[in-house]
Amino acid sequence: MHLKHLTVSNFKNIEQVDIDCSPVLNCFVGNNGEGKTNLLDGIYYLSMCKSKFVASDYVNIRDNEDFFMLKATYSGQGQEECVSCGIKRNGKKSFKYNSKEYKKLSEHIGVIPLVFITPSDISLINDGSEERRNFLNTVIAQTDRLYLDALLRYNNVLVNRNKLLKNKISDIDFSLVDTLNERMAAYGKVIHERRRALIESFLPVFQEIYNVVSGNKEAVGLCYRSDADKGDLKLLLEQNLERDCFLQHTSVGVHRDDLIMELNGRLLKYSGSQGQQKTYLIAMKMAQFRIIKQHSQMAPILLLDDIFDKLDVTRVERLISFVTGNGFGQIFLTDSNKSRLDHLLQKTVADYRLFDVCAGNVTLLQSSQQ
Repeated sequence: MHLKHLTVSNFKNIEQVDIDCSPVLNCFVGNNGEGKTNLLDGIYYLSMCKSKFVASDYVNIRDNEDFFMLKATYSGQGQEECVSCGIKRNGKKSFKYNSKEYKKLSEHIGVIPLVFITPSDISLINDGSEERRNFLNTVIAQTDRLYLDALLRYNNVLVNRNKLLKNKISDIDFSLVDTLNERMAAYGKVIHERRRALIESFLPVFQEIYNVVSGNKEAVGLCYRSDADKGDLKLLLEQNLERDCFLQHTSVGVHRDDLIMELNGRLLKYSGSQGQQKTYLIAMKMAQFRIIKQHSQMAPILLLDDIFDKLDVTRVERLISFVTGNGFGQIFLTDSNKSRLDHLLQKTVADYRLFDVCAGNVTLLQSSQQ
C-alpha cells in the first residue's frame, strides 16, 4: 500500500498543501524551518494517530487558526483507502477510515504501517529508558493487537496503583493493591514475552543491515533487560510493596524495561562517534521496517528526515542503494541540499518526484514522468 494523495490544512506551519505522490520515492528540498519535517510528521500522524514530536494535539494547529486537518488516499491491492483526521482548538479529535470514525484510536495502529527515521532518534541513545521502550512499542504494536491491548491495560493499572501508593499507608486499600498486582503481572507477562521474542528475531536482522551500511567496519550489540527476567512479576510486586509505599510509586515491572546498545563491546552512548551512532539508529529503524513487513505482509511507508546529516558520502550511498533496491516500497525523504538530492536522483532508476518546500508551501520541481 502506498500514499497516493496527501492533503494538509493548518498543520503546524502549513496552511494548505495538496500533493500527488510517487509510489516509490518522494524527495522534499528546502531550507531548515520551511516545513519539510512537518509534512513527514503529517504522514506519520495519519498512521500513528499522533505527532512524532508533539504530545499535545492542539499545539499542531497553525497559529491563529481554529483547526487542523489531514487527509490521505492510499492505493494498494487494487483498491483505494481514505484516512482523515482533524481537531478543533479545545475540541475533540476525529479520526476516520473510509469515512467511518474509530471508536478507539488504537484500532487504527498497524492499518497503515510506517517507519520514521529522524535526527530526534538520537534520544534513543542519549535519553532515558522510556525512549527505548517506546521504540519497542512502536515496532510490536503495528503488528500485534494483543500486545497493544496488554500495553494499554498495563499502563492504566500502573497509573491506578501509583495513585494508591501516594496515600498514607493507613489509607491504602491493600486488597485493591493485590488485585492490581495480579492484573499488572498478567499484562506484564504478555508484554515481556512479546518484547523478548522481538529482540530474538530483531537482532540478526539489525546486525546484517548495520554491516551493509557501515561496510562491516564495526560489531554492534543490542540487549533487552527487564525486571520480568528476575522471576514472577506478581511476586516481585509483592516483595517490593513496602519500598513502593515509601517511594510512592511502582519500582518494578515492565515499565522499567530497557535496551542496552553496544558498539564493539562498549556502550554506544560513550564509545560511538556521531556517524557511528547515526548508522546504528538507521540500522535499527531499517530492521524495524523489515520485521513489520514480515509480520504484516505489507511494506511500511518509510520516512527519512535529514538522514544525510553526520553520515559520510560512502555510508549515504550504501544506504540509498539499500532502500531503493530491496523492496522498501514507498519512501519520503527530506534534505536541505538540492545538489545532493539531484546527484541522488541521477543515480536512481526508480519512479520519483522532487518537491520544493518554502514557508509551508510545496511545489513540484521534477518528476521521473516528465
